[in-house]
Amino acid sequence: MAALKYAGLEDTDSEEELPPGWEERTTKDGWVYYANHLEEKTQWEHPKSGKRKRVAGDLPYGWEQETDENGQVYFVDHINKRTTYLDPRLAFTVEDNPMKPTTRQKYDGNSTAMEILQGRDLSGKVVIITGANSGIGFETAKSLALHGARVILACRSLVRGNEAVQRILGEWHKAKVEAMTLDLASLQSVRHFAEAFKSKNLPLHILICNAAVFGAPWSLTEDGLESTFQVNHLGHFYLVQLLEDVLRQSSPARVVVVSSESHRFTEIKDSSGKLDFSLLSPSKKEYWAMLAYNRSKLCNILFSNELNRRLSPHGVTSNSVHPGNMIYSSLHRNWWVYTLLFTLARPFTKSM
Repeated sequence: MAALKYAGLEDTDSEEELPPGWEERTTKDGWVYYANHLEEKTQWEHPKSGKRKRVAGDLPYGWEQETDENGQVYFVDHINKRTTYLDPRLAFTVEDNPMKPTTRQKYDGNSTAMEILQGRDLSGKVVIITGANSGIGFETAKSLALHGARVILACRSLVRGNEAVQRILGEWHKAKVEAMTLDLASLQSVRHFAEAFKSKNLPLHILICNAAVFGAPWSLTEDGLESTFQVNHLGHFYLVQLLEDVLRQSSPARVVVVSSESHRFTEIKDSSGKLDFSLLSPSKKEYWAMLAYNRSKLCNILFSNELNRRLSPHGVTSNSVHPGNMIYSSLHRNWWVYTLLFTLARPFTKSM
């Protein structure tokens, strides 16, 4: 009991009663958190019971949720013409028990990125996402930033990267987001990006290798390699190598490689079963855009698996992910036939 008193958690009539100096608040998506005005800190767990909670149901009739200039949620009672920072639904909270087994799948094809992260506090986490100015990369960056992470949008075009940053800041002006130049078609650019990031002396908790090209016509990069192979795989491979020391120093950390189920529909071995390097960066005569994409995605899978084997003992995990079939993004922009196919499939696939 003395320890509770020393910590400011002296006994009260109920374990749900807040100690002096504490206040109960809610986030935009309905999760309850607790503010300690004496120590100027916040936390998700109730300071006495240790429980996590969320509010249940919709706002009462006549009430509306708003956000003030500091990013804090407040509530407007239009009937009684008053405002309050106290959520009127706090009397009807339900306990969140993440360990409780369920027979239903928690997420499905209709789940949004914001729903996946609901209730998670990523404050203090540093994230790099390649190709984050549009598509899946942008939605990922926005969702992580709105949950407190410091997110670096690694983009080929700094102009488009900064435009994406402004769109995120438009949703929450306190979001920690910035754009940096990274052109995966240039190994020199990859090296410069890694050096620029390291000069910030930041940790790196999450590296998401998301950028990719699809259906691109044959071309060689400045490094003399076929562009689909270098952008989708080799550029990311080099980036991870350059940042491996930072990831290990920041453990627990993770690498996420956005691959594709299309990796199953190709081969990178010759007739004798050995790796055929000519298939990875083919000549123009031997090039087929779809096969080049599939091979680069197979390389993603093999790389992620081997990276996890080598780095997981050091607190860095690596996973590859299939984001969904034919998601309508800018990935198909290189040929009108692909655009048509993606447009026809759009009603039956995930939205961005």
